Amino acid sequence: MARKAEVAVPDLTGKLAVVTGGSDGIGLGLAGRLAAAGAEVILPVRNPAKGQHAVESIRAAHPGARISTRQMDLSSLQSVADAAGGLVAEDRPIHVLINNAGLMNPPTRRTTSDGFELQWGTNHLGHFALTARLLPMLSAGNARVTTQSSVAARSNAINWEDPNFEKSYSSGKAYSQSKIANLMFGLELNRRSQVAGWGITSNVSHPGVTATNLLAAQPHMGRATDTLSVRVIRSLARMGILAQTVDQGLLPALYAATHPQSEGGKFYGPSGFQHVSGAPAEQDVYEPASDAADAVRLWELSEGHVGLQFVPH
Repeated sequence: MARKAEVAVPDLTGKLAVVTGGSDGIGLGLAGRLAAAGAEVILPVRNPAKGQHAVESIRAAHPGARISTRQMDLSSLQSVADAAGGLVAEDRPIHVLINNAGLMNPPTRRTTSDGFELQWGTNHLGHFALTARLLPMLSAGNARVTTQSSVAARSNAINWEDPNFEKSYSSGKAYSQSKIANLMFGLELNRRSQVAGWGITSNVSHPGVTATNLLAAQPHMGRATDTLSVRVIRSLARMGILAQTVDQGLLPALYAATHPQSEGGKFYGPSGFQHVSGAPAEQDVYEPASDAADAVRLWELSEGHVGLQFVPH
């Protein structure tokens, strides 16, 4: 059962890993597992206080862990540029990048500082821009890049005519769009790396239904209290019914990012009923993200939105 699933992480001594969303939930769990395996871990975080608390908790659990934070807000392309520029200036190869951070279902339509719908701009465009700017360091490290998608990517579609949902807003459809984009992006990154010789292996994971804080109270995006959904999910996870704890939900990403048998261009998620819980395994790409031509279209649209192209030097 899901509660007994585990992933053996190889020795990561001498490796540098970057994990977004590492101050909480799955990202925090991933950072701890990578640090325990010997990697130096960098957490780009929006909230410095939460980031420092995460660092202290990991060091308490794993004395001697090499872990630090950098300031970064994925909902600001300037903040992403500043954070990535700092990492590139450090001139150290990056061996693992886990694009894990995300937000979900703000109660009303909100935008990033650049005017994009908040979920599209943060979950997808922020990670697209970060990966593009880190490309020289990722290439230098022959990095494995794992981008976190969601079961929400199995329904709805990219709203090509109105990706910022300015005409008619649906929080759920906007969230699905951002997660479809994450899945398309991770697979297309691997295809482009293979063709252009960037040396990057890119894959995608999803955590099934996991009791994280995605639907918890988040005043910075207008949600003052926990949603009913997150309260139900937490209860089910405690009982091991069609949902799982963070320690289990992080396993597909951990497998995708570190396991010797995980591959580029693959999609990993829980292997149980409806892929909502269980041990990590490869699964079929969700239909809304399965068209390679759409992935090219998304890539070009994203380049236009963030004003960047992928250049490995």
